[in-house]
Amino acid sequence: MNRIFIADDHAIMRGGLKQLIEFDSRLQVAAEAENGAQVLERLRDGEFDLLLLDMSMPGLSGEDLINRVHTRYPKLPILVLSMHNEAQIAQRALRAGANGYLTKDHNPETLLAAIHRVASGGRYLDPRIAEQLAFASSSPSDDAATQLTDREFQILRLLAQGLSVNQIADQLVISNKTVSTHKARLMEKMGFTSNAEIVKYAMTHGLAV
Repeated sequence: MNRIFIADDHAIMRGGLKQLIEFDSRLQVAAEAENGAQVLERLRDGEFDLLLLDMSMPGLSGEDLINRVHTRYPKLPILVLSMHNEAQIAQRALRAGANGYLTKDHNPETLLAAIHRVASGGRYLDPRIAEQLAFASSSPSDDAATQLTDREFQILRLLAQGLSVNQIADQLVISNKTVSTHKARLMEKMGFTSNAEIVKYAMTHGLAV
């Protein structure tokens, strides 16, 4: 039986995933977490066959969390279950050490198949994202975006959604000063001079969701 660790900041989502996963007699939900700190804490206390990880949680999350988990537990398979269907986000997760990436709008059968494949040592990539990657163009703007850290990329997306520095700080549980520093760095790397340019870039690349 495969022991699954669910990490998602929404209690209803965790409850639904647990019911779905345990409907399969070959799977057992062995732990749950609602943020990155809990993930790291509970990984120290148990052994698991797969980490089912939400890409966006308060505090430590995304590429930063994946990288930290992968560094400490290189043999633990990580399947990202995300609301984001952008190829850039999936690429960042896979580069950080995730073994699979699937969006939350798939049917239960697809999720279970992905869990079994990744838990058994395989890899899984959402077919729609695989198609995006296959037809992706490498423009100068795309190259610039790859220079952003995970946090900078995350803040770029939140700025593009119209959130203020204060709102982003509250959502990510970091200080306003930290958000402002990341914003300044990402604007310098991307060559942006205004928030309007951030929004335009995000809209062009399908990131303002």
